[in-house]
Amino acid sequence: MKKVLATFLLATMPAAGATYFLTVAGLGGEPDYEQRFTLLANDTDKLLKAGGGTDRVITTLKGADATKAKMTAALQKIAADAKAPDVLVLTMIGHGTHDGAEYKFNLVGPDISGTELAVLLNKVSAARQLVVDMTSASGGITPVLKRDGRTVITATKSGSEKNATLFGRYWVEALRDPAADTDKNETVTALEAYKYAQTKTTAFFTDQKRLATEHSQLEDPQRANAFPLVRYGAAAAVVTNPAKRALVTKKEEIENRIDALKYQKDLMAPEDYRRQMNALLLDLARTQSEIDK
Repeated sequence: MKKVLATFLLATMPAAGATYFLTVAGLGGEPDYEQRFTLLANDTDKLLKAGGGTDRVITTLKGADATKAKMTAALQKIAADAKAPDVLVLTMIGHGTHDGAEYKFNLVGPDISGTELAVLLNKVSAARQLVVDMTSASGGITPVLKRDGRTVITATKSGSEKNATLFGRYWVEALRDPAADTDKNETVTALEAYKYAQTKTTAFFTDQKRLATEHSQLEDPQRANAFPLVRYGAAAAVVTNPAKRALVTKKEEIENRIDALKYQKDLMAPEDYRRQMNALLLDLARTQSEIDK
């Protein structure tokens, strides 16, 4: 089996430039969400580390570590270390809320507001920044984060789209699936990943014959298209090993069944819902374990 390699880069940088990655999987609130958010964070972390190199700093906060204090400390550390030629990539996985005036990212303990996050990001000297907010109500954060050199991608178009989102898992899928590389140059840009995730999310609602409860947004497509995320080496195609490809396909099918079940929750007896959800989560965990071997 050939080892899958992926190099995550945000721009063509000077040799001294570094890329700072911060991935935060926030509070799930329910066991199924906790597991899904953790899996997404783990996948992102593994892909970043598989890229290798010494010009990157990777920080992943999940579970009990996903607190406002630790997220603040991580961004303050990046602000202290990062220089103008460097790059910052912030990925937020989980739930968000919006009260009509302020967006908040749900964390263990106190939440962090969009305004507080903007203050922290504005202190980072890195001239190029990417924020990917995959949470519900994430569109509410865009106005306070807008700034030259910062690309913001959100799972929803406004703070009023409050349902749990699907966009996040398709975004991570885009980073490992060569099909996201539409121009076949062995590089997946932020725009390509966005379009991949957007298309997959739309297809889910269409296939389930449901009204879409989320509409992702990207405020600057041109800049996103010049923002490389994943570069594949000659032996890096995920589909190289048929067994691994089959497992990834199985994982995607299980995740689709989990998402479909969530939309049926209100129509089911609580015990029946828990039984089916627990069975799917166990199957998902076993499949992920096989993929990781």
